Amino acid sequence: MLSVIISEKPSVAKNIADALNIRNKKDGYFEGKDFIVTWAFGHLLQLYDVKDYDEGMAKWKMENFPFIPANFRYKVKSDPRNKEKEDLGAKKQLKIIYNLIKRNDVDTVISACDFDREGQVIGDTIIYNLKTKKQVYRLLLNEWTPDEVLKGLRNIKPNTEMKPLQDAGISRQWADWVIGINLTSVATLKYQKGAGKALNIGRVLLPTLKIIYDRDKAIGNFVPEDYFKLSATFKTNDEKEYEGKYVENNEDKFKNIETLELIQQTLANQTATITDKQVERKREYPPFLFNLSNLQGYITNKYKGWTSDKVLKVAQSLYEKKYITYPRTASVVLEESLVDKTVKVLENVKKGLPYENEIHFTKAKRVFDNSKVESHSAIIPTYLIPKSLTRDEEIVYMAIKNRFIMQFMHVAEHEETKIMTKINNSEIKGVFISKGKVQLVEGWKRVEKIESKDTILPLVNINDMVSIIDHKLTSHITKPPKHHTEKTLLRLMETCGKAHDDQESEEMMATILSGFSIGTPATRAETIKKLKDIGYITVQNKNLLCTELGIKLVETFPIKELFDLEFTGRLEKTLSDIDKQKFTKQDFLNAIFSFTTDAVEKIKNEQQVILNEVTRGKKQIEVLGKCPVCGSGVIEGQKGFGCSNWKNGCKFVIWKNDKFLASMKKKTSKTMVKTLLKNGVVTVKGLTSKKGNKFDANMRYEKNADNEFFNWKMEFTK
Repeated sequence: MLSVIISEKPSVAKNIADALNIRNKKDGYFEGKDFIVTWAFGHLLQLYDVKDYDEGMAKWKMENFPFIPANFRYKVKSDPRNKEKEDLGAKKQLKIIYNLIKRNDVDTVISACDFDREGQVIGDTIIYNLKTKKQVYRLLLNEWTPDEVLKGLRNIKPNTEMKPLQDAGISRQWADWVIGINLTSVATLKYQKGAGKALNIGRVLLPTLKIIYDRDKAIGNFVPEDYFKLSATFKTNDEKEYEGKYVENNEDKFKNIETLELIQQTLANQTATITDKQVERKREYPPFLFNLSNLQGYITNKYKGWTSDKVLKVAQSLYEKKYITYPRTASVVLEESLVDKTVKVLENVKKGLPYENEIHFTKAKRVFDNSKVESHSAIIPTYLIPKSLTRDEEIVYMAIKNRFIMQFMHVAEHEETKIMTKINNSEIKGVFISKGKVQLVEGWKRVEKIESKDTILPLVNINDMVSIIDHKLTSHITKPPKHHTEKTLLRLMETCGKAHDDQESEEMMATILSGFSIGTPATRAETIKKLKDIGYITVQNKNLLCTELGIKLVETFPIKELFDLEFTGRLEKTLSDIDKQKFTKQDFLNAIFSFTTDAVEKIKNEQQVILNEVTRGKKQIEVLGKCPVCGSGVIEGQKGFGCSNWKNGCKFVIWKNDKFLASMKKKTSKTMVKTLLKNGVVTVKGLTSKKGNKFDANMRYEKNADNEFFNWKMEFTK
């Protein structure tokens, strides 16, 4: 008898088939001697829309809400381009999966969707929607390498054991549907003028918006204050100089300039004594392994143009290509059972590095700790070494690989020196403090060439006399808080507003692992992207700022619980507790339904205020130039720049992702097309040869002699 394995995506199905040495590919599945491997495209099924339950609700009316279905039902997911139609690809694949499960020679079904709440729901909705009586099992993997696939298939679990994870996933899905559908509908009816666009309300959207709003307000309300500092330069008996800052009662910033002016006047013709000298050797541990939030924060902060959503997509691609472990994790350490696997990975990834002989495996508590792992271990490379990566994949892969290698190198060490210099005058109460630092052991800092600036102080002893050769009084202004970036926002979402400078704080780790957060590692990037897309926030450089609509929504929308980080954190914590069987799905949903019903009634009773006005002007279509075939205007389409006379048969088009240009790492741009249509030729700069060299060339787009199609022709510039 055969087992049908259902993966979340085609690329993962290919990985499983390769591990099982199955080469027989058919329409929608691979078939081998013992296993059939098929796939979904993420969610093949989605929850019913409101109008699917009741046609009378196709038009939003205030009296129709709150609406909470007696039984939640699923349908084939909608076509992304036309929400009114079924996605035909999803419908076809669903039929293939169901026909495979129904086969007489199939006795078991194995869900191999991602090991998280969402993956559980994707697999379970497909399998149980069929109401099959065949045995259902779960393949739980953290990576898709051949070794792990084969090991995982030897250790499959009955899917009934995953009921708590399924309950948590379904609870999240139904709760977000109920809150989103009901509150978005009534908020749009109450606070928006004009149709065609909704005023989005969501359980995770609003508290995230509030974090950005609060920071914007803090910056707007900030009142700068002047403060002053006093420094002095000292000379030792052997003519060495050093600088110190004046400190009194542990404070080096003074609001009153007169205090420092009096001290400065007293410094004339004075000597000073070294009253204390402290030398301390300090160890610097590498930052923890990456979880998804830390990886997103690191990449978006370091590289221009990256968003957390892009980081997740690239990490997902690396995961599906078997090069990294599961990326949607909240953990920054590894399970202790992964020691042997880690040794193998380390041996592979360190080969050929200039500091290879400095990398040594150790089973450290900072790396392996079961008590700090929730569902999935931290992100690390797999034992497979990539042969070719895109530039984006290389950036993310190298960050993960480097962070992994750092854990097994020598701890960096530096020496800190602190000198206290007291003026030999009883009227001056404070002391001048000088700090020095010298890097002694580079250790893990070699991996990313992290340079440490040395500040070297002269060799002095306690009770040495020194002379004052200069002093300086400087004025400063307090600075407002900084706007949130994706890095700082992700950190606050991960810890539900409990920010700490110390990344390794035990309290912070406990908060993350308890599930007390805004969203999950898998959804945070999507939330930030959605806030941008719907116009509640905007981006300036890397800074996230509230738009006028976002500000109005926070200040007007009456359901204040949805802006409250504690409220949202408790909901997310409850979902985590459902998975741990500390809370029931029904109790959670009853609370959500009650909250939604009360919220709808409250909005209905509020005063009518227009937060947003939707105007539907006709979109202007820009003509880029004349079609060389028929003379009509060439306009931009979704996949290319084509003739506007296409309805009458003109087939002229310049594809955006043209294969010839793509081979030289270029895409067709609007500017290129305009110049080409005007002059017949366009200079394209920064093309890349097969050897990786950059060059410029003149390009023409010429019709083939034997057919109606056009091709690029290249002429080299002198």
